Amino acid sequence: MPLTLAVAAAVFGAAAAAFLPRITHRLAVPPGTPPLAACPDCDAPFPRGPSGWLRAGAGCACAGAPWRTVLCGAAVAVTLAVGWARSPALPALLVAGVLGLLLAEVDRRCLRLPDPLVAALAVVAGSAGLAGSAGRALAAAVLTGGGYLAVAVASGGRLGLGDVKLAAVLGWLLGSVSWSALGLGLGLAHAINGSVAVTVLTARRAGRDHRLPLGPALLTGALVALLVCGPAPIRAA
Repeated sequence: MPLTLAVAAAVFGAAAAAFLPRITHRLAVPPGTPPLAACPDCDAPFPRGPSGWLRAGAGCACAGAPWRTVLCGAAVAVTLAVGWARSPALPALLVAGVLGLLLAEVDRRCLRLPDPLVAALAVVAGSAGLAGSAGRALAAAVLTGGGYLAVAVASGGRLGLGDVKLAAVLGWLLGSVSWSALGLGLGLAHAINGSVAVTVLTARRAGRDHRLPLGPALLTGALVALLVCGPAPIRAA
């Protein structure tokens, strides 16, 4: 991969991620609750209109600089560039990476995956035009979404419908690459989530009934699968 492409991807990812803290700050609310109109920490009202959402930097003036989010955005973009440097789908995947980071941040904070963000990710994933079988992608989405829906029903709500919808979208995205990508992505997601659960229980930071966000693990697994199974896989470097 050319160095210029890696730098350009890192700059894009970091710049786009700089706008996520304000959006995350406002969307990190319980299901059925409207976005925050004021900061819950200092009660400062957010401006009306786009300026209340599209602001680079911290979620509010009372919060610290979002260096972690910016660095994560750069890392996600470079990871996608490594796996898809030779593909015309890279621009769409970079946008999907930003949306995925936003979804992960919101889910991490409030166990919620907002439908508009999942829908936006679905549109971007569908428009990426990955070189693969549309039939396989559809089958992967149906199987993944149906499987997760069955688990959600059987678990009595411990697995949210937001996780089901996100899993279906990622099933389409990874299925359009290959069945191997789908299996790797989902396998890694549950390995990550299981490891976090064991760590939390071992450290006695939560009880057995404590719910962990699944979205970040699903998205991380998908990212690694796209890196490994993309048209410019790391094994070919």
